Amino acid sequence: VQLQASGGGLVQPGGSLRLSCAASGTFFSINNMGWYRQAPGKQRELVAAIISGGSPNYADSVKGRLAISRDNAKNTVYLQMNSLKPEDTAVYYCNARIRRRWSSGTDDYWGQGTQVTVSS
Repeated sequence: VQLQASGGGLVQPGGSLRLSCAASGTFFSINNMGWYRQAPGKQRELVAAIISGGSPNYADSVKGRLAISRDNAKNTVYLQMNSLKPEDTAVYYCNARIRRRWSSGTDDYWGQGTQVTVSS
């Protein structure tokens, strides 16, 4: 199982970016999908997460500006990032909790990380 993230880059304050993360490989189902971020010198933190068929959850610092969505047919999770601020600068990692077989438990998988830099 692999997660491939894309969509990071350099954007000015107030700008927008859209991150994508696709899961590939052989598995039975995907439970949670989400995005985390890690800024220099800080711990990795949850940005947003969504359960299949459920409502999304957001960190307080991004509510109203970032929106998570998923396309179950494509095994892909998205993060639409609007009104970006310099403090959003970080490496963003996608995460998926995947059940490899119908009889197995779930495991966490991580994408490779994509850099988001918000600067004028």
